[in-house]
Amino acid sequence: MAEYSINKGIGKPAEFRGLKSQYLFIFAGGLLSVFIVFVIMYMIGISQVICIGFGVVTAGTLVWATFHLNDKYGEHGLMKLQAIRNHPRYIINRKRIVQLISRVKRKEDIV
Repeated sequence: MAEYSINKGIGKPAEFRGLKSQYLFIFAGGLLSVFIVFVIMYMIGISQVICIGFGVVTAGTLVWATFHLNDKYGEHGLMKLQAIRNHPRYIINRKRIVQLISRVKRKEDIV
């Protein structure tokens, strides 16, 4: 009987053939959606050759793109890209430099 080790260790990401974390979800969800589109196309009555060609080409492209993203950006790369997109490009400050540095006097302090 073969033994398979499932426990990768504490704090390590789930990994399948080199794909890590969010790329696993992209890979599985993409293949599932390609399969669903393939089934819908076949049930509509589109030719088998076209359905199989579509399935092979899109699944192959999805596999290549997922592994390419995994190699290019690493484990947390897509989350870092999303975080960078959410940062403002520049901050607008309409106060003069003197007002930023000096202490602001309140009306309550004056009385």
